[in-house]
Amino acid sequence: MTMKDLNKIVLDIRERQRIKPSANDRPAASWIGKDLVDGEIIDSLTIIFRTSGCYWGCAGGCTMCGYVYDSAAESPDDDDIHSQLEHALKKASDLEKMVVKIFTSGSFLDENEISRKSRENILLRLKEDDRIAKVIVETRPEFVTDQTMDDCMDLIAGKPFEIAVGLETSSDKIRSESINKGFSFRDFVRASEIAKVRGITTKAYLLLKPPFISEGMAVNDIIRSVNDIYPYADTVSINLCNVQKGTLVEMLWERKQFRPPWLWSIVEILHRTKSAHPDIVIMSDPVGAGSQRGPHNCKICSRDVADAVRNFSLTQDIRVLESVSCECRYLWEKIIELDDYTYGAPITV
Repeated sequence: MTMKDLNKIVLDIRERQRIKPSANDRPAASWIGKDLVDGEIIDSLTIIFRTSGCYWGCAGGCTMCGYVYDSAAESPDDDDIHSQLEHALKKASDLEKMVVKIFTSGSFLDENEISRKSRENILLRLKEDDRIAKVIVETRPEFVTDQTMDDCMDLIAGKPFEIAVGLETSSDKIRSESINKGFSFRDFVRASEIAKVRGITTKAYLLLKPPFISEGMAVNDIIRSVNDIYPYADTVSINLCNVQKGTLVEMLWERKQFRPPWLWSIVEILHRTKSAHPDIVIMSDPVGAGSQRGPHNCKICSRDVADAVRNFSLTQDIRVLESVSCECRYLWEKIIELDDYTYGAPITV
């Protein structure tokens, strides 16, 4: 199957979905959490701006991504974006120190989603807030240019700034044939190098177990990817593939041709990659853990293992991962051994 064929399948699925009406002056989502910044656990405010949507997703896009359905039916204007920001910041009114993480279900640096004026207003507003210890923005690598990074650094005025890129894997083959991401590893490297010379850090998002690969292949791919991106990324965040509505992954899952990853897989990955690279932050938040649509082990241990993964992400202490155990780990080990022989049909659900 070519990338063109895969994109057509994904686009056909997308065109059968409907975007729900929503208020343009409210973000798609915002919430308070915890994050690790320079070795310190501090509060975080995550904002997902409602925009016209990811240009790549609107043209088909990634096989696992349902975030395109969070986009607005009509493009918000600059006043709407300002209102979204202020609405989200109200949730942080009681915080004394925080990191702000900005998402758009696409790219913050894409001026077709967030206009240059809105981008300037957002960064200036965040610069003026002394409580904000760091600003992180998500973007595809093609929007990371010398000019854009210079503009951002001028606006943020010395406040720590980070770009977050959904690289997913260092394998161009998997990114193209399993994920349909639409850019190369070299594109990510170029973006990180542009950022680095300006003192901008880079976070790489990796995806554990996209469709069409086995559990064992998925584990090895992420371990290899962490090794490959080590020279370029300051932080690695590993997302565990879950089943989002209106995606190719959901279609495969409904046909019993896809199972979300085991939580034991991320435990193994974190243990091995952190041991190999103790000087970078490696984290994961298993969204939907324990559910059939999310990463899961057995019903007995899924919650405890997911909590251990989140605890490790904040402490970077491998001993946290060694504190959990369950008999189902032996089943996971056998699946790692046999999964390659089932040709894409999961051994268990």
